[in-house]
Amino acid sequence: MRSLLQIMKDHIRNFYLIIRLSVFELKSSSNNLYLGMLWEVINPLILIGIYWFVFGMGIRGGEEVEGIEYFPWMLSGIIVWFFISQALLQGSKSIYSRIRIISKMNFPMSVIPSFVITSRFYQHLILLGITIIILAFSGYTPTVYSFQLLYFMAANFAFLISISLITSTLATIIRDIQMVVQSVVRVLLYLTPILWTTDKLPAAIRGVLKVNPIYYIVEGYRSALLGTNWYFIDHFLYTAYFWGLVLALLLIGSVLHMKFSQRFVDLL
Repeated sequence: MRSLLQIMKDHIRNFYLIIRLSVFELKSSSNNLYLGMLWEVINPLILIGIYWFVFGMGIRGGEEVEGIEYFPWMLSGIIVWFFISQALLQGSKSIYSRIRIISKMNFPMSVIPSFVITSRFYQHLILLGITIIILAFSGYTPTVYSFQLLYFMAANFAFLISISLITSTLATIIRDIQMVVQSVVRVLLYLTPILWTTDKLPAAIRGVLKVNPIYYIVEGYRSALLGTNWYFIDHFLYTAYFWGLVLALLLIGSVLHMKFSQRFVDLL
């Protein structure tokens, strides 16, 4: 618990620095491109079109999902996946890929995964705005349920930071961890009901799939954007499980980071 409290203090003290570094990270990632940061939107939109054509029109034949057209249903889930996948990949290599430069600066290394994740969050906000406009034209205008989107953004951030504290620490010690993370992220796209539904699966298998915390976040985003229900209230036990898991991951990540952070430079 002491390690977690220390990392929380580091984040509070360096909040302004995290924001500045995240903006710099976003700009530097697209400096050499003619269209610059536009690619942060263009690439996801291309993938959305491909996924809709293959899964919506091809595999499902335009079939609705619980009375909701496939495209709005898929869109409301895939936008959060773009953020999660990039944050997991970039967060896992955030420390070892910058440690030679950052080790010469005077701020805690625990904030490195956080500003990297925050830099991906800006893209997420733009895509979210585009999604809300598209859904409005499709008949899914914002409702009172839309307010829970703020909650699920915060929940998503907490989950990503907790995971990245673990993976960024382990990947600095054992570089193979980065390859493991890449493989797991590829698999998670198809183990999470983002492009497909679980309605034809047995109840036991659906329960196993819900062990995946990304399932909770994706379904929460859908409930908010499509205006179906208060997901975090109607699924209270699932909410309790999610936050219990996030807290456990934060504790593990904090202990690992505080134990090895002083040795990071020596491991290079």
